[in-house]
Amino acid sequence: MSLKTFASKLFAVAALSTAAFLPQTGLAQQSTYQTLPQALPSDTSGKIEVLEFFAYSCPHCAALEPLLEKWEKTLPDNVVLKRVPVAFNASMVDLQRLYYALESMGRLDLHAKVFQAIHKDHQRIFDQAAIAKWLAAQGVDAKQYEAAAQSFGVTSKVNRANELEQAYQVQGTPTLGVGGKYVTSPSMTGSYQGTIDQAQKLLNQVLGK
Repeated sequence: MSLKTFASKLFAVAALSTAAFLPQTGLAQQSTYQTLPQALPSDTSGKIEVLEFFAYSCPHCAALEPLLEKWEKTLPDNVVLKRVPVAFNASMVDLQRLYYALESMGRLDLHAKVFQAIHKDHQRIFDQAAIAKWLAAQGVDAKQYEAAAQSFGVTSKVNRANELEQAYQVQGTPTLGVGGKYVTSPSMTGSYQGTIDQAQKLLNQVLGK
Protein backbone atom coordinates (compact mmCIF):
# COMPACT_ATOMS: atom_id res chain seq x y z
CA MET A 1 0.00 0.00 0.00
CA SER A 2 1.43 3.39 -0.96
CA LEU A 3 1.77 6.11 1.67
CA LYS A 4 -0.75 8.26 -0.19
CA THR A 5 -3.26 5.41 -0.25
CA PHE A 6 -2.69 4.88 3.46
CA ALA A 7 -3.12 8.60 4.10
CA SER A 8 -6.34 8.84 2.13
CA LYS A 9 -7.86 5.97 4.11
CA LEU A 10 -6.61 7.42 7.38
CA PHE A 11 -8.19 10.81 6.80
CA ALA A 12 -11.45 9.33 5.56
CA VAL A 13 -11.75 7.63 8.93
CA ALA A 14 -10.39 10.65 10.79
CA ALA A 15 -13.15 12.82 9.38
CA LEU A 16 -15.56 11.01 11.66
CA SER A 17 -13.28 10.77 14.66
CA THR A 18 -12.48 13.09 17.52
CA ALA A 19 -8.75 12.38 17.39
CA ALA A 20 -6.68 15.36 18.40
CA PHE A 21 -3.29 14.45 17.00
CA LEU A 22 -1.81 13.19 13.77
CA PRO A 23 -0.28 9.74 14.29
CA GLN A 24 3.13 8.85 12.92
CA THR A 25 3.24 6.96 9.65
CA GLY A 26 5.38 3.87 9.21
CA LEU A 27 8.26 6.03 7.93
CA ALA A 28 10.80 7.27 10.45
CA GLN A 29 11.20 11.04 10.59
CA GLN A 30 14.81 12.19 10.81
CA SER A 31 14.00 15.88 11.15
CA THR A 32 11.30 18.35 12.09
CA TYR A 33 11.29 19.52 8.47
CA GLN A 34 12.30 18.43 5.00
CA THR A 35 14.09 20.33 2.25
CA LEU A 36 12.69 20.02 -1.25
CA PRO A 37 15.13 18.71 -3.86
CA GLN A 38 14.54 21.81 -5.99
CA ALA A 39 13.30 25.26 -4.95
CA LEU A 40 9.86 26.13 -6.32
CA PRO A 41 8.82 29.57 -7.59
CA SER A 42 6.15 31.65 -5.85
CA ASP A 43 2.77 32.03 -7.55
CA THR A 44 2.38 35.42 -5.84
CA SER A 45 4.48 38.11 -7.51
CA GLY A 46 6.86 39.84 -5.10
CA LYS A 47 5.79 37.68 -2.15
CA ILE A 48 7.25 34.74 -0.28
CA GLU A 49 4.58 32.08 0.08
CA VAL A 50 3.73 29.89 3.03
CA LEU A 51 1.34 27.20 1.82
CA GLU A 52 -0.96 25.26 4.09
CA PHE A 53 -2.02 22.01 2.50
CA PHE A 54 -5.23 21.04 4.25
CA ALA A 55 -8.46 19.08 3.97
CA TYR A 56 -11.72 20.06 5.63
CA SER A 57 -12.25 16.41 6.58
CA CYS A 58 -8.98 16.36 8.54
CA PRO A 59 -9.40 16.92 12.31
CA HIS A 60 -5.75 17.88 12.61
CA CYS A 61 -6.26 20.71 10.12
CA ALA A 62 -9.19 21.88 12.25
CA ALA A 63 -6.97 21.85 15.34
CA LEU A 64 -4.18 23.75 13.57
CA GLU A 65 -6.46 26.41 12.06
CA PRO A 66 -6.71 28.81 15.06
CA LEU A 67 -2.93 28.66 15.55
CA LEU A 68 -2.43 29.34 11.86
CA GLU A 69 -4.79 32.31 11.96
CA LYS A 70 -2.89 33.77 14.91
CA TRP A 71 0.48 33.27 13.20
CA GLU A 72 -0.78 34.75 9.93
CA LYS A 73 -1.34 38.10 11.67
CA THR A 74 2.37 38.28 12.56
CA LEU A 75 3.72 37.68 9.05
CA PRO A 76 5.56 40.58 7.36
CA ASP A 77 4.13 42.33 4.32
CA ASN A 78 6.35 40.43 1.89
CA VAL A 79 5.02 37.06 3.07
CA VAL A 80 1.63 35.63 2.18
CA LEU A 81 -0.12 32.61 3.70
CA LYS A 82 -2.08 30.65 1.11
CA ARG A 83 -4.34 27.74 1.93
CA VAL A 84 -4.25 24.87 -0.54
CA PRO A 85 -7.08 22.32 -0.22
CA VAL A 86 -6.05 18.84 -1.30
CA ALA A 87 -7.95 15.74 -2.34
CA PHE A 88 -6.26 12.38 -1.88
CA ASN A 89 -9.21 10.63 -3.50
CA ALA A 90 -12.38 11.42 -5.45
CA SER A 91 -14.55 11.62 -2.33
CA MET A 92 -12.61 14.69 -1.16
CA VAL A 93 -12.94 16.76 -4.34
CA ASP A 94 -16.21 18.51 -3.44
CA LEU A 95 -14.67 19.84 -0.22
CA GLN A 96 -11.60 20.88 -2.18
CA ARG A 97 -13.82 22.86 -4.54
CA LEU A 98 -15.71 24.32 -1.57
CA TYR A 99 -12.71 26.36 -0.40
CA TYR A 100 -12.15 27.96 -3.78
CA ALA A 101 -15.88 28.53 -4.25
CA LEU A 102 -16.00 30.39 -0.92
CA GLU A 103 -12.98 32.40 -2.02
CA SER A 104 -14.56 33.32 -5.35
CA MET A 105 -17.79 34.40 -3.63
CA GLY A 106 -15.96 36.49 -1.03
CA ARG A 107 -17.19 34.21 1.78
CA LEU A 108 -14.00 32.96 3.36
CA ASP A 109 -15.52 34.12 6.62
CA LEU A 110 -17.13 30.66 6.53
CA HIS A 111 -13.78 28.83 6.26
CA ALA A 112 -13.42 28.14 9.99
CA LYS A 113 -17.14 27.39 10.25
CA VAL A 114 -16.74 24.49 7.80
CA PHE A 115 -14.27 22.88 10.20
CA GLN A 116 -16.68 23.48 13.07
CA ALA A 117 -19.62 22.00 11.19
CA ILE A 118 -17.73 18.81 10.39
CA HIS A 119 -15.67 18.25 13.53
CA LYS A 120 -17.72 19.82 16.32
CA ASP A 121 -21.27 19.65 15.00
CA HIS A 122 -20.63 16.33 13.21
CA GLN A 123 -22.47 17.37 10.07
CA ARG A 124 -21.76 15.15 7.07
CA ILE A 125 -21.18 17.88 4.50
CA PHE A 126 -18.89 15.87 2.25
CA ASP A 127 -20.62 16.15 -1.14
CA GLN A 128 -21.91 19.06 -3.17
CA ALA A 129 -25.59 18.54 -2.33
CA ALA A 130 -24.95 18.43 1.42
CA ILE A 131 -22.55 21.37 1.19
CA ALA A 132 -25.11 23.45 -0.73
CA LYS A 133 -27.78 22.72 1.88
CA TRP A 134 -25.41 23.70 4.70
CA LEU A 135 -24.37 26.89 2.93
CA ALA A 136 -28.02 27.83 2.40
CA ALA A 137 -28.44 27.69 6.18
CA GLN A 138 -25.52 30.15 6.41
CA GLY A 139 -27.28 32.58 4.10
CA VAL A 140 -25.46 31.63 0.90
CA ASP A 141 -27.47 31.11 -2.28
CA ALA A 142 -27.14 27.41 -3.08
CA LYS A 143 -27.32 27.92 -6.84
CA GLN A 144 -24.63 30.58 -6.69
CA TYR A 145 -22.40 28.20 -4.78
CA GLU A 146 -23.01 25.32 -7.20
CA ALA A 147 -22.19 27.56 -10.16
CA ALA A 148 -19.02 28.80 -8.46
CA ALA A 149 -17.90 25.29 -7.47
CA GLN A 150 -18.08 24.11 -11.08
CA SER A 151 -16.74 27.30 -12.65
CA PHE A 152 -13.66 27.48 -14.85
CA GLY A 153 -11.90 29.65 -12.27
CA VAL A 154 -12.39 27.17 -9.44
CA THR A 155 -11.46 24.25 -11.68
CA SER A 156 -8.22 26.01 -12.62
CA LYS A 157 -7.38 26.58 -8.94
CA VAL A 158 -8.14 22.95 -8.11
CA ASN A 159 -5.80 21.85 -10.89
CA ARG A 160 -3.08 24.15 -9.55
CA ALA A 161 -3.64 22.80 -6.02
CA ASN A 162 -3.10 19.29 -7.34
CA GLU A 163 0.12 20.40 -9.03
CA LEU A 164 1.38 22.01 -5.82
CA GLU A 165 0.51 18.90 -3.82
CA GLN A 166 2.78 16.89 -6.11
CA ALA A 167 5.53 19.53 -6.24
CA TYR A 168 5.70 19.81 -2.45
CA GLN A 169 5.52 16.03 -2.09
CA VAL A 170 2.60 16.26 0.32
CA GLN A 171 2.06 12.97 2.14
CA GLY A 172 -0.76 14.02 4.47
CA THR A 173 -2.53 16.97 6.03
CA PRO A 174 -1.88 19.43 7.48
CA THR A 175 1.44 20.21 5.82
CA LEU A 176 3.13 23.60 5.57
CA GLY A 177 5.31 24.54 2.61
CA VAL A 178 7.66 27.44 3.32
CA GLY A 179 9.25 29.67 0.72
CA GLY A 180 9.21 27.04 -1.98
CA LYS A 181 12.06 25.27 -0.16
CA TYR A 182 10.88 23.54 2.99
CA VAL A 183 8.08 21.33 4.29
CA THR A 184 7.01 20.71 7.88
CA SER A 185 4.00 19.15 9.60
CA PRO A 186 2.71 17.92 12.98
CA SER A 187 3.84 14.39 12.10
CA MET A 188 7.41 15.76 11.83
CA THR A 189 7.44 18.17 14.77
CA GLY A 190 5.27 16.23 17.21
CA SER A 191 2.80 19.05 17.94
CA TYR A 192 0.65 21.70 16.32
CA GLN A 193 2.42 24.67 17.95
CA GLY A 194 5.74 23.01 17.19
CA THR A 195 4.80 23.04 13.52
CA ILE A 196 4.09 26.78 13.61
CA ASP A 197 7.36 27.40 15.46
CA GLN A 198 9.33 25.31 12.97
CA ALA A 199 7.67 27.07 10.04
CA GLN A 200 8.68 30.43 11.53
CA LYS A 201 12.30 29.27 11.82
CA LEU A 202 12.26 28.13 8.21
CA LEU A 203 10.69 31.38 7.11
CA ASN A 204 13.42 33.29 8.94
CA GLN A 205 15.98 31.34 6.91
CA VAL A 206 14.22 32.26 3.68
CA LEU A 207 14.10 35.89 4.79
CA GLY A 208 17.77 35.81 5.66
CA LYS A 209 17.26 36.51 9.36
